[in-house]
Amino acid sequence: MANESAIFFSQFLRAPAVTGAIAPSSRRLSSAVCVPVPERGDPVVVELGPGTGPFTGEIQRRLGGRGRHLAVEINPQLAGLLGGAHPGAEIVVDSAARLPALLAERGLAAADVIVSGLPWAAFSYGHQSEVLRAVVQALAPGGAFTTFSYVHARALPPALRFRRRLSESFEEVVPGRTVWRNLPPAFVYHARRPRR
Repeated sequence: MANESAIFFSQFLRAPAVTGAIAPSSRRLSSAVCVPVPERGDPVVVELGPGTGPFTGEIQRRLGGRGRHLAVEINPQLAGLLGGAHPGAEIVVDSAARLPALLAERGLAAADVIVSGLPWAAFSYGHQSEVLRAVVQALAPGGAFTTFSYVHARALPPALRFRRRLSESFEEVVPGRTVWRNLPPAFVYHARRPRR
């Protein structure tokens, strides 16, 4: 874990707008973010920005070998770590903005659940829009999208803009409780029924 944290921190120092956090998400945050992963069936679960894999491990635990788990990570070094630690996940080194094409290339029509670890508040308006559009296009009509935001960034213009865009993109957006046992503390957004 210490090695994982050190690697994550070094990636943050190299590219803070890409990595977006100084430490991996906690187990409590991972559990809160991954709630929409179904307990039955063979769902297609997409994970955006898995980093060192705290959400990846939780998704794998919830799936228990069922369905498909596609983890899209733009950082090749972090993707390399994920592949060895989570053989049940299909690791793809690419941009989340290409999500519809990535699903199509694998013969998948849509994702049932999209779990995001992306640093939305660190993204420009254009990049936020591009990635959120890809999420909406890739999600099944009854699918669920879940992501999180850090408490300290809640009132910053990019975070406010993202919250507005989220409400414009989904019929239902429910903010979850604050997870204080995370560095930094964070809260979760659960969104359903994408607006096409």
